[in-house]
Amino acid sequence: MNIRYRVELHEAERTQLAALLSGGKRAARKLKRAQILMAADAGIADEDIANSVSVGARKWRSHFAGSTVCRTKRRFVEGNLEFARGEEARPGAARKLSGKETALLVATACSSPPQGRARWTLDLLAGAMVRLTEHEGLSRETVRRRLAEDDLKPWRRDMGCMAQVDGSYVARMEDVLDLYAEKADPKRPVVCFDESPTRLIGEVRQPVPAAPGQPERYDCEYRRNGTANLFVFLDAHRPWRHVKVTARRTARDFALCMQDLADTHYPEAELIRVVLDNLSTHTAGALHETFPAPKARRILQRLEVHDTPKHASWLNMVEIEIGVLRGQCLDRRIGERDVLVAEIAAWQKQRNASGARVKWKFTPQKARAKLPRAHPDTAGSKATDAG
Repeated sequence: MNIRYRVELHEAERTQLAALLSGGKRAARKLKRAQILMAADAGIADEDIANSVSVGARKWRSHFAGSTVCRTKRRFVEGNLEFARGEEARPGAARKLSGKETALLVATACSSPPQGRARWTLDLLAGAMVRLTEHEGLSRETVRRRLAEDDLKPWRRDMGCMAQVDGSYVARMEDVLDLYAEKADPKRPVVCFDESPTRLIGEVRQPVPAAPGQPERYDCEYRRNGTANLFVFLDAHRPWRHVKVTARRTARDFALCMQDLADTHYPEAELIRVVLDNLSTHTAGALHETFPAPKARRILQRLEVHDTPKHASWLNMVEIEIGVLRGQCLDRRIGERDVLVAEIAAWQKQRNASGARVKWKFTPQKARAKLPRAHPDTAGSKATDAG
């Protein structure tokens, strides 16, 4: 027999192949190639190897050059053990869509859907591509794969606050960030304030406590007991927060919170800088509508309001603290307001005692790097002025 490729394994290669065949989860193709190499090293003929390993042994010009056995031996002789065990690149079928056609598909998916349809679907896109190109037909799977390469899913829509980043936005943002960057001053504290509604959800049936091997179980049915509102105060420079539970969040409730801030929480402060969002009740008029004019004026003279930009309440540090409150304390069913007040008070006491603070890292410098288009091009302006 004319053997074109002779396999002679080193002892280390035999040990490696024996370990591969001894056990473990391996790809069937790699196991067969290992068996072929071990048998060829033992001097077994190609046809016998093909019969024992159950692979093809098709003759070509008196050699088994077109067979799996011959191909594996050739890759070992011309390369090495890893090359023989690996896979050759497979050509596969030609792409259905060319580069220009793929670009057309992406542009179509990003355009408005046909009249009467809320969004593009794979079938609609496939039909549109048949009309726009010379293809007689196109499968929805081809469309899906081409869109996946550009991470495009035209049937998805994300909703969020789309803030207009202009000069006013930047001015308010940097004003708030400058406050956070200051050092703590007991005479001029910075207090972030916001409110958050919460539902009072009671149990219809008593939950079953947890036991070894079994988590706590509770019924899917619940009882709605109304809502409550949480007014949250957070000192930006020291580990202090306070939560006030109310039934509503009216302008009067806001005014009473500002009174508490000035007269109860910071009676010794000369000026309290308050960071607020743009809620309609957060106005100086709320205090004048609630208190006599002298009292309202006295409180307002001790407050300095700093508004966050519109649609940018994330700049209010207290939003982070509200998230912590919900995750650590309110992520459960609480059906009674008295229980809610007691649980929040316990959380507040523990959190203040632990010295926990929000570590704010978004500085004015980072803001300018993130929003370069919100500022004029200084170099361009100078060149224009010089011209």
